[in-house]
Amino acid sequence: MVKINMEKSFFRNKRVVVMGLGRFGGGLDSALFAVKAGANVLVTDLANEAELQDSIAELEALDIEYRLGEHREDDFRHAQVLVVNPAVPPDNKYVQIAQQAGVFITSQMELFFQMCPARIVGITGANGKSTTTALTAHLLQAGCGQKGVGYQKVWLGGNIGHQPLLDIVDEIDKNDIVVLEISNFQLDQLACIQASPYIALITNLTANHLDRHGTFESYCRTKEFIFKYQKCDSANPAVSIFNAEDSVTRAWYQRYLGENGRRCLAFCADDVPDEYIRVFGLPGRANRSNLAAAMSIVSCFQISSSRIAEAVGTFKGLPNRCQWVAEVNGVRWYDDSKATTPVSTMAALNGIDEPKILIAGGYDKQISFAELGGCIAKRAKAVVLIGQTAPKIAQAMESAGITGCMVRYADSMEQAVRVSNELAAPGDVVLMSPACASYDMFKNYIQRSEAFSRAVKELQS
Repeated sequence: MVKINMEKSFFRNKRVVVMGLGRFGGGLDSALFAVKAGANVLVTDLANEAELQDSIAELEALDIEYRLGEHREDDFRHAQVLVVNPAVPPDNKYVQIAQQAGVFITSQMELFFQMCPARIVGITGANGKSTTTALTAHLLQAGCGQKGVGYQKVWLGGNIGHQPLLDIVDEIDKNDIVVLEISNFQLDQLACIQASPYIALITNLTANHLDRHGTFESYCRTKEFIFKYQKCDSANPAVSIFNAEDSVTRAWYQRYLGENGRRCLAFCADDVPDEYIRVFGLPGRANRSNLAAAMSIVSCFQISSSRIAEAVGTFKGLPNRCQWVAEVNGVRWYDDSKATTPVSTMAALNGIDEPKILIAGGYDKQISFAELGGCIAKRAKAVVLIGQTAPKIAQAMESAGITGCMVRYADSMEQAVRVSNELAAPGDVVLMSPACASYDMFKNYIQRSEAFSRAVKELQS
């Protein structure tokens, strides 16, 4: 894959195959863009029509051909452009077929980076990147209209739910700022065109996605791509921001520090003034770190401290991230479905002081639960385990050698909620924070969240 002078006219009358419509907007955005650019579009996905009905409904009025429930080799051989969903690994059989046939292969994020006229702020990491991304955009928005900030409008997008990129690129001005959450899969794709954002930040690094990367070291190498291809210009230095409390990213800070044309910053949770924490609605040190990260980005712009302080106090957090759902008979229920790693679940457990019943477990990404097991045993009153990883989490708790936390099992989210309700007493918190991906029982973490909320609402009735 090579970087070209990309314009919409490049796609006119070309056969464009979008591989992976998905349910979070990436494939949908690519298909919509290609149709509007005048391409002949085929969407191909291994999921069937029923599974993709919401995404298909948004494209209903457009002239698009669909190949659902399967991929066909000839579709890839005869394409002129292949737009690949981030979830598809580079060594995928069909991607290789297209490559051997000389097809131009790209992705939503690659196209956006090549066509976006504005400066891009990119945020990645194992945990906290969604909250940090949304918080950064929120704080930067507070600077709009202030003289001397250096931008006109703030755009939020990327791997943060259903956010279009290509469909809005024509609306973005060169004097705007775009804040993107960028996943490791998207960083893999951006490396193909050697692209990195103007301001790049990493929240932290813990073992994740080892089912795709194999080793923690390989995962880290992919995350470092966010800094590797930054355009270092002494007249307009790229900004690289690292977590001073993370051993790997701290080492990267030391390595990049002093490089000509690059400005390096490091953030720490303790950097955040106490007066900001008093008005900041999200609990725990992990969220304090997220705020420190966002503020390190904001420090690159001339936003008044009074505007920042006001914006910190009005940030409401994101859905599915320690989100209050309901109070039933004196028990508060929280949805943290986006917690797909042990570290994020530990942060949630440590951020809530009340007695807790935890619902955890899910798809096995082949990561260790050793530290999580000890944290659950210490911090939870009880745990209800679901999904593929239930036995592994239970074993990790047993190995920690800490007694006192009850362990129960459930075959569904509905059963997990009922069991948790039986275990809870007034004043307790029930926290659904799985520490795992959702793919063993649900389409995605949003469907898992909906199942949890629905079951909790049934308790109310």
